[in-house]
Amino acid sequence: MNRIAIPKHEWDERLNQLLSSFDLYAPVENDFSCDYIKLDAETIPEIIYNKPKPVTPLKNFFLPIKENVTADRTAALPVALIGAPNCDVMALAFLDQIYLDQEYDDPAYDERRERTTIISSDCLSIQEHCHCTSYDIEPIGNNYSDISLALIDEQVILSVFTKKGESFLEKMGVVVGTGPEDKLLQNLQKQQEEVKKLLKKQNQKLPGYEETGKLIKASKNGLWKKNAADCVSCGACSAICPTCSCFLLIDRPGFEKIRQIDTCQYPGFERVAGGEDALGKLRDRFQNRYLCKYVWKPMKYELKACTGCGRCIETCIGEINKNEVFMELSN
Repeated sequence: MNRIAIPKHEWDERLNQLLSSFDLYAPVENDFSCDYIKLDAETIPEIIYNKPKPVTPLKNFFLPIKENVTADRTAALPVALIGAPNCDVMALAFLDQIYLDQEYDDPAYDERRERTTIISSDCLSIQEHCHCTSYDIEPIGNNYSDISLALIDEQVILSVFTKKGESFLEKMGVVVGTGPEDKLLQNLQKQQEEVKKLLKKQNQKLPGYEETGKLIKASKNGLWKKNAADCVSCGACSAICPTCSCFLLIDRPGFEKIRQIDTCQYPGFERVAGGEDALGKLRDRFQNRYLCKYVWKPMKYELKACTGCGRCIETCIGEINKNEVFMELSN
């Protein structure tokens, strides 16, 4: 791993020079939230660094809500996604296990991944429902991203992990030379450790990922029925989850196939032609989501199917807090 530090104003200037050859996306604050936008010369200085988390998960860049998977894909500019929190980067790594499987590779997903450079941003603050460290996921960048960055004292500290990351910096004209000063790195490390302490304190009663799976397997139906009473089956929790990726494949005339994101929380999700529906009851649909994330997917995949971003809690119309459900299970 190489580390570089460049002044913030220089970083902005170099991003501006890439606008003609890259589609650049980064989180910017608006009146209501912080979310990704396509950058231009005016919005580059407004990029939000080191804060969790954009409303939109990374998966939406690679798995559109609706797309024609049989259509010819026209050549497009390479993409750089700047400022992704590590919970989203790890969620994308989880999806890679599914969509880049050697036996069942997804061409559309693969093409988007190939032309996209992921530049993560260390989280140097936390939000109310952040709980990544409870699942052994750190709020700082790692080699699942191409580059990670942190903005400290108006210096952009870049940690380069991959060849794609090196290529991106070369196109920016950034030369890998002397690393950041020790004082700057010490400041960064201090802030990173403080964030981990805050997360640990905030989530001290929350069981870990593997323990949660065991608790769910051993749970009784009464708990799920009680907590499902506030669920309205809107599907927001699954739709905004950075690792949920169920979809429908809809046939159209002319051998068109439309892939549309689906969710197990919708009524009729598992209904078949004969009328049978294994998830017909609200309680079963509610429990199914957690069985999928904490019990079934760990049987097949190495990486975790929940990365602790907390979006499902924040978006729930019924104000259901999954972490409170799990703490109730552990008690």
